[in-house]
Amino acid sequence: MAPKYLVPVAVALAAATGRLGCSAFTTPLPEVRLPPAAPTPRRRARTPRPLRAVGATDTEADAGPSTAATAATEPSLRRVARVEKYARLPIWPVWQGVLLFVASKLFGPEVVAGWEDAVGGRVCPNFFVPTETSPFVLLVHHRHAFMNWDPVRYIQRTFFPEGFPAHPHRGFVTVTYILQGGFTHRDSLGIKQRYGAERRHEGNHVQWLTAGAGIQHEEMWDVAPDENDEGNWLWTSSQELYQIWLNLPAAHKMDPPNAFLLKAHPVDDALTAPLPGTTPIITSEDGSTVTTVVAGAHDGVRAPVDCPTDASILRIQFAKKEPSTWTHRLPSTHETAILYVRGGSICIDGERVPPHHTAYLTPDGARLEVESSDGADVLLLSGRPLNEPIASQGSMVMNTQGEIQNAYMDFQRGFMGVPWDHKLDDDEWRDHVRRHPSKY
Repeated sequence: MAPKYLVPVAVALAAATGRLGCSAFTTPLPEVRLPPAAPTPRRRARTPRPLRAVGATDTEADAGPSTAATAATEPSLRRVARVEKYARLPIWPVWQGVLLFVASKLFGPEVVAGWEDAVGGRVCPNFFVPTETSPFVLLVHHRHAFMNWDPVRYIQRTFFPEGFPAHPHRGFVTVTYILQGGFTHRDSLGIKQRYGAERRHEGNHVQWLTAGAGIQHEEMWDVAPDENDEGNWLWTSSQELYQIWLNLPAAHKMDPPNAFLLKAHPVDDALTAPLPGTTPIITSEDGSTVTTVVAGAHDGVRAPVDCPTDASILRIQFAKKEPSTWTHRLPSTHETAILYVRGGSICIDGERVPPHHTAYLTPDGARLEVESSDGADVLLLSGRPLNEPIASQGSMVMNTQGEIQNAYMDFQRGFMGVPWDHKLDDDEWRDHVRRHPSKY
């Protein structure tokens, strides 16, 4: 996330100094010039027909499973180009993350992947290469736990905030998808939001934040006992999320900033357009898979979120620990396709991808088939490459290094507002925003 309090713990320890934070990395990406070019969902009663959203293009309407009715010949399959495993860094709590690291050397990373899912203590930043992953800049998987019985926690939070204090962004979209726990958000526009995956968040599990011309925001963990620990003297607050940085075309990098929440919404019929401000949740007819559509489309159902970047963000949960196959039709423009395996393992065209690994797919092929027999949980990112120069440094993503320098100069001038102390109460924070308004 930003120059002050940047990084998701790839820089976690640096964040302890109060200068770094959630999802921005201090190591700048080189400027690259590209050649032109959640609630339990209900089972759906019948096979849907593709739905074209208002304003959708022909390629956008393509997204969904392939059938004999939609093509005279079977579309070619996407395959795995390569698989990578990114470092998992210890944080929240650090000691637990260190124990998981040691255990992975003794018992193997696949065994410990299940332990991490149960207890937390690590973060995994996926460092993308712009020439290969446009329009996606970054993916970070956080899994943490805050315990009221942990003495180290009370010492650590005196110098290391439990969250990501105020920091700026410009030029892209952050999508924060909460799987467990939640966040409390405040920003330079005077917006406060509370969102997450628990009952208290009322289904608001995704934040879509368009940084555009510039915004400052803080995201602090919404720490409260897990639902199964409510009323207990000793309790744990489990936290887990994905944060995705989605690049914006040059023509939209200076759009007005905004932040809104998306609510989980089970869908029964693809012929009924999803409600505005929701993430459609689709259960396959046989109940073997559940797909959450944050952006883009699947099985004829399109997420209603509006974004100038042509991209899809899908979460696929295999509901049964038995052989199952999930099939997806990719738009012909989506040359970029990335799969991150949160839990379990998957197989694509005969190649196995273990838990906590990232699979980069080939750019050709209209159909994707993902198989699992152990209840895998997978995130799919796909999109149309922007085919524009990109320059990224810290918490800014622009097209040139000159624009990056201008972004930081505007931040220092106060054009994006002025950072505030995360310890301010809501009245003090609102007064601060009124006295130091954002230009945008």
